[in-house]
Amino acid sequence: MTLSQKSTAPDIKTTAETIQTEILQRICFLDYPPGTQLKEAELAAEFGVSRTPIRDAIGRISHLGLVETRNGVGTVVVALSAAQIRHVYDMRLELAPMIGTMSPRGITETDCEIGQTLLQDAKVLCSAFDSRKYIEINHRLHVLITSLIGNGTLRSFWWQTYCQAASTWYLVSSQRDLEMARALVAELGEINTALELGDVTAIGFIQRTHIGYGYQRIKTHLLSREGE
Repeated sequence: MTLSQKSTAPDIKTTAETIQTEILQRICFLDYPPGTQLKEAELAAEFGVSRTPIRDAIGRISHLGLVETRNGVGTVVVALSAAQIRHVYDMRLELAPMIGTMSPRGITETDCEIGQTLLQDAKVLCSAFDSRKYIEINHRLHVLITSLIGNGTLRSFWWQTYCQAASTWYLVSSQRDLEMARALVAELGEINTALELGDVTAIGFIQRTHIGYGYQRIKTHLLSREGE
């Protein structure tokens, strides 16, 4: 069912937000790698809407620095520069400890079940690595953690910096498969312990630790882009 079929008069704002989420996920998952042209007409046809909500959705993504408009070309997906990625990681390292201090919501049984499912899925990657599944598990983990943040402003910044870092991190992870799988299992093991204890503060510090580890792993990749 297309977006236009869900309602005879869809709300443009809601529709744009839905499309924004889908396009942003495609960028994060590298379905739209840097250099991909976002064609309004094709996207409008795919989602069954006019170009207006497509244009609105792309406009909402542009402030993240993940797309840019080029004369004679249109809107193109771009990679953040090495300096921009460093700034994003610096911000994520500062934001992570706030997860447990800025009005966190209580951990539920459902959260614990999700955590256990993610851990079991991650363990499978250690024997049969699949880069797409790795990306999806990581994404589901970030959805879970973001949902624990009660402060709306922090939640917005946390998700924004995840989206900015995701495509770079997933590109690097595909080149270091077993190492990445083991690291994800270790992270999820710690997070599940914190979930079982109902300790959101611990989850924030676990995130900070593993973001730091990830940052170290991508520095070689960043060095190759110093000239950007």
